Amino acid sequence: MKIKIKVKGIVQGVGFRPFVYRIAKKNNLKGYVKNMGNYVEIYVEGRKEDIDNFIKDLKNKKPPLSRIDSLEIIECNDIINFNDFYIIESENSNFEEEGTIPADVSICEECLKEMFDKNDRRYRYPFIACTNCGPRFTIVEKLPYDRENTSMRDFPLCKKCLKEYKNPLDRRFHAQATCCPVCGPKVFLSDGKNIIAEKDDAIKEAVKLLEEGNILAIKGIGGTHLCCKVSEDEPVLNLRKRLNRPTQPFAVMSKIEYINLFAEVDETEKNSLLSPSRPIVVLRKNQNYNKYFSEYVSNLDTIGVMLPYSGLHYLLFDKEIAYVMTSANLPGLPMVKDNDEILEKLDGIADYFLLHNRRIVNRCDDSVIKKVGNRFVFLRRSRGYAPEPIEVNVYNDKNILCVGPELNSTACIVKRNKFYLTQYIGNTSKYETFCYLKDAIDRILKLTNTKKIDVIVCDLHPQYNSTKLAEELSEKFGVEIFRVQHHFAHAYSLLGDNNYFDDAVILSLDGVGYGLDGNIWGGEILLFKDGKLKRVGHLEEQYQLGGDLATKYPLRMLLSILYNAIGDEAFNFIKRYNFFSEKELNILKFQLEKKINCPLTTSTGRVLDAVSSLLGVCFVKTYDGEPSIRLEPIANKFKENIEVEPKIKNNILNTTELIYKAYEMFVNGDSLSKIAHYAHIYIADGLFNIVKKIADKYGIETIGITGGVSYNKIITERILNNANKENLNFIYHKRVPNGDGGISFGQGIGYIINES
Repeated sequence: MKIKIKVKGIVQGVGFRPFVYRIAKKNNLKGYVKNMGNYVEIYVEGRKEDIDNFIKDLKNKKPPLSRIDSLEIIECNDIINFNDFYIIESENSNFEEEGTIPADVSICEECLKEMFDKNDRRYRYPFIACTNCGPRFTIVEKLPYDRENTSMRDFPLCKKCLKEYKNPLDRRFHAQATCCPVCGPKVFLSDGKNIIAEKDDAIKEAVKLLEEGNILAIKGIGGTHLCCKVSEDEPVLNLRKRLNRPTQPFAVMSKIEYINLFAEVDETEKNSLLSPSRPIVVLRKNQNYNKYFSEYVSNLDTIGVMLPYSGLHYLLFDKEIAYVMTSANLPGLPMVKDNDEILEKLDGIADYFLLHNRRIVNRCDDSVIKKVGNRFVFLRRSRGYAPEPIEVNVYNDKNILCVGPELNSTACIVKRNKFYLTQYIGNTSKYETFCYLKDAIDRILKLTNTKKIDVIVCDLHPQYNSTKLAEELSEKFGVEIFRVQHHFAHAYSLLGDNNYFDDAVILSLDGVGYGLDGNIWGGEILLFKDGKLKRVGHLEEQYQLGGDLATKYPLRMLLSILYNAIGDEAFNFIKRYNFFSEKELNILKFQLEKKINCPLTTSTGRVLDAVSSLLGVCFVKTYDGEPSIRLEPIANKFKENIEVEPKIKNNILNTTELIYKAYEMFVNGDSLSKIAHYAHIYIADGLFNIVKKIADKYGIETIGITGGVSYNKIITERILNNANKENLNFIYHKRVPNGDGGISFGQGIGYIINES
């Protein structure tokens, strides 16, 4: 019997071909396995019973990092007769079929053990890797995923490594990142002008410099981190000043045995930390946190923690229990990755530079996850996950390019029912990040073997750089543009994420999005019925005093809403903060009276910002969502039940009443935590009451929440609990980010739903 098998899925760079070789030999079969660029082709000949057993092994015993999406089995009548089973050279398929490049994974236990074994030839070698671990996406240039198509081609294998690489029974057979101290990349330490140490001496010296309080730029797998010790104020404050990040919480890297010293971690969080993807996991600080950490690492009640994921990271841990490990980029710009760029752009920020000579082909920031409502959600989906596709139960016969939003951006290629999200891109209003978006799109097109585009999808906002890119690409490919409203894209993202396309009422809550009426949306209640999405409710429209300035200075938002509630007295009240001069207050009053540069907004984020400034939590936003993010831990401190009576009219939640009530509580001397908690519960219960009314009206049993505000545990979990009490099905994110990082995915879903 002779058969040919076409295997699609994650079957490159994960030890799939040696696995096939081993099970073919075990089952006494002859033939071959080869990489076709976008899939793996297997030809076997032998007894039917042996072939059946081979197929069972193929399905049930595959390598841990592999994933089989489809198996196509064809019986053959070829007159080919093999005398053994072979792994033969890769070749590119002539067909346009999507390939899947696996994401980068952390160093495995076997390599880690070898790295710390004094008798091993790779002892303390930071680039140790095998088929089961190491970089993938960040080093690959094109398909098929073979060494010559990666940045590892710069390092020809020595005799010992080549022997392992060619041995099908070896763990390093066709491990494209494999190498050793003789033939592989080298690490070196620079003071910015000269190399001051090399190889293991560079690492040992770097550890000493960190212990002395220096800031180091450390080049890793997908980019560069800025690193310092966590236990002292001075290095952390120096890093904040040099990086211009005055308050944004820093992520830290620690080993699993140390985390209980400073954070609360449950079993599911521990498993996520230890997973091959090694994301940053947002954990709650414990009562001993301040014994080990400077107060300036994080001003929230949480701390983002990741474990070491490369050999180099593990070699840094000697005396310290944790390091600040933050992306090396100025706010809004891409993380630096090339040596010359690192030395130039981080001059004056890092004291020393621990670098290496392996090229990073695809920049890839650390992924970030958070547990909300007993489910992990992505704040950022990047290293460890991108560009592996997300499958959705939809029919699609077009190649769709979705260019995403303006902030926290990703792009997405849709082929059939697979959605390939790029790594995290960032703020595309910045030129360098916009160029990064264009480059990421070019690379994802190449890596998915996409030779033509049928349609381009973008945001409704006419001034977004991503919208302008869509128009440019539309001309280049000669295809139409399909525009999806921002909050609709959030809702479509939620539906696709859950493979749920029946009727639902969805809350789409965030800071800003260009609405269908030309106003600024952000607190939207959307009805998905009979395959159509419709806005059926929202937060009360408020004037955003000064337009975009109100997002940076939340007191402007507070003043605007309070003026709506108490008139001129709002200006007398605002004076207590000593933030605006008398001249500025006069100008602001004139603007409000004449409605000059005061666009209307329904943004949930702006309302929470107003509360944050009322309580003196945040007067100047220095990173996306800061006022609202810093308000949440204040609200968490209040542990009592609180009664609210949200005002609702015509499915519109009255937020003037919310701010007025919070103002009254503040003037009357209520605790900041009580006021903050009240604001969260008012929004959550008010929105749920509207959603429940709409669901009852249309006989709908499913509700959901999406958008950046849905990361807020108090609001989301309150709505979830309300839904459970009312026996409503609740859908929430799990595979794509709730925030703008999931917009490109939602744009693709929106196009398919509307055009099917």
